[in-house]
Amino acid sequence: MTHPYAIPERRVDLDWLRIAAFGLLILYHVGMFYVTWGFHVKSSHASEAIEPLMLLTNPWRLLLLFIISGVATRFMLDKLPVRTFLGDRMWRLAPPLVFGMLVIVAPQTYFEIVQKQGFDGTIWEFYSQYLPPSMTWGLITPTWNHLWFVAYLIPYTILIAGLGPLMKRIPSQLAAPLASGPLLLALPVLYLVALRLFLLPLFPTTHALTDDWYNHAESFAGFCFGYAIARHAPFFAYVVRVRWLALVAGLTAWIALITLYTTLPEAPGDRTPAVQVAAQLAREIQAWGLILAAFGFAHKHLAGRDGPIRRYLTEAIFPFYIIHQTTIVATGFWLDKQGLPVLLEAALLITLTAASCLAFHEFIRRVPPLRPLGGLKLNPVRASRTATA
Repeated sequence: MTHPYAIPERRVDLDWLRIAAFGLLILYHVGMFYVTWGFHVKSSHASEAIEPLMLLTNPWRLLLLFIISGVATRFMLDKLPVRTFLGDRMWRLAPPLVFGMLVIVAPQTYFEIVQKQGFDGTIWEFYSQYLPPSMTWGLITPTWNHLWFVAYLIPYTILIAGLGPLMKRIPSQLAAPLASGPLLLALPVLYLVALRLFLLPLFPTTHALTDDWYNHAESFAGFCFGYAIARHAPFFAYVVRVRWLALVAGLTAWIALITLYTTLPEAPGDRTPAVQVAAQLAREIQAWGLILAAFGFAHKHLAGRDGPIRRYLTEAIFPFYIIHQTTIVATGFWLDKQGLPVLLEAALLITLTAASCLAFHEFIRRVPPLRPLGGLKLNPVRASRTATA
């Protein structure tokens, strides 16, 4: 008998989840223009107003993407020889990363030093100093900025190609309770809290790859988790059953986290250890609860929702990701000088960012030599039939 939540080859639900996760990430980066947290450029309207809403996705948006990437990797590795798989993945990841660092990301650094350091040269004068590796403006250049996600997928992909066969040998008696029972609710939360309390103080997030051990411990663990549960039907059956519980737990923890952030001293050193543990526990309950809820609701309601929009966005979302932050930084910098009301400015920024994403994708998809620069396959027919990247 077929399992009620058997895993098909075409993961439409995860396509939609990946599209939604990248969409939230793009909106989050628009939000970074308007909050008090560090970002490349800032609006004159920046304030704490939308920070609680930003905290709704902050703890889990990237972990979810790494988990989905691990799932997709499992499907590809099951279909391709390791050498073919690695060649395909490097072809999909390395050209966008190199192109992004040399061309796409450079304007982000330019507008950052113009706004923050008063640089008054042209972008061409800037670029002559950006390209040779240096720290001319106190910033490492060339840099990958938001493309760190792509940079991290490269070593993770190589590692999983070797670890994957070993993970498949984990006895089902051990794997089942971890991936489809109460332990699935508790153990990841405890792991994530331990990382925040003990590893993050020693290794703050840098996105520099070589010294980013807290980030690796979280992101690579998520990547491996996705690989492990990709074909584990009981996992998807379980998250469907607990989706409402996970959603309520995640939202309740988010409210608790906002309450703690608004009532506690700003400096972490001024908080008692018990309060710090409570804040980290709330953060990770929120993160894991909303991740499980996302998987549960997607598998319940989106597994059969295929169509031309899904097929288009499945390909387009990676080029969207590549271009979006540069548009946000450059357009935001220009809009800030126009003295517009904040709501009009934000609406224009979102609209122009979306338009640039569509334009970038439509352009490179139609010029075969440029397709790899956006992470697209050279053969568009083949790309449309391939599992989530």
